[in-house]
Amino acid sequence: MPPSEIVYVAGDNWLAVLAAAAAIYFIGFLIYGLIFSSLWLKLTGYTKEQLQPHSWKMFLSPIMPILTAIGLAILFKLARVDNIAVGVVIAFQIWFFLVMPARMYNFVYSPEKIGHMVLDSIHLLLGMLVAGAVIAGWR
Repeated sequence: MPPSEIVYVAGDNWLAVLAAAAAIYFIGFLIYGLIFSSLWLKLTGYTKEQLQPHSWKMFLSPIMPILTAIGLAILFKLARVDNIAVGVVIAFQIWFFLVMPARMYNFVYSPEKIGHMVLDSIHLLLGMLVAGAVIAGWR
């Protein structure tokens, strides 16, 4: 089997999926780890000390972008997406009609502040758009 075929499983390019997952993860790192970490703490009402007992959960954090990238790849394959523009548009639609409403449940049914929902929603939107571009445009 030629090396170029090894990265394809059931027609999906796993290098594109991994790159898209890494991009989603990096966007989260920028937003929550570098740029808006203090704002996130303020919006959630937590302190770093309060979050410390929950730090073990961070080892789970790669699972979410990996599943997101795999899901996009599956949907793009089914929809025969073959260019960046269509990939970005479909990723936006998935965010708007599926991801955003699911995210809103926490806001609607908890005392969460609107700023927290907005920050998380921006993170999810940027991740979806970049991952959509990566997966759709990867050759």
